[in-house]
Amino acid sequence: MKQPFYFYLKDKNVFGFAGLWEEWLDKESGELLETFTIITTEANDVLKPVHDKMPVIVKAANYDEWLDPKIKDTERLEKFLASYPAKEMDAHTVSTAVNSPSADSPELIINSK
Repeated sequence: MKQPFYFYLKDKNVFGFAGLWEEWLDKESGELLETFTIITTEANDVLKPVHDKMPVIVKAANYDEWLDPKIKDTERLEKFLASYPAKEMDAHTVSTAVNSPSADSPELIINSK
């Protein structure tokens, strides 16, 4: 079983991932579909030991601009697609119990070392 990790901002603030959402009509089935994806980028030094990619983290101060549906200039949003600064993040291993479907306890993120 792979070792799970808890990745977090050193200031303990919550954060959002950059993503894309779209609603579209499947022409074959006639079904209205809602699809989404989380955008990834190159891993910073905190995540590199675990994976070569990481989700793009959007700072709270930038939520409004990232989510503004009036922005059509994608180049204006590209500035958000960089790796989050490693100096502002930390990580530690956690219990493999987080992989259990019934796992639902804040104690599971306590460092398992």
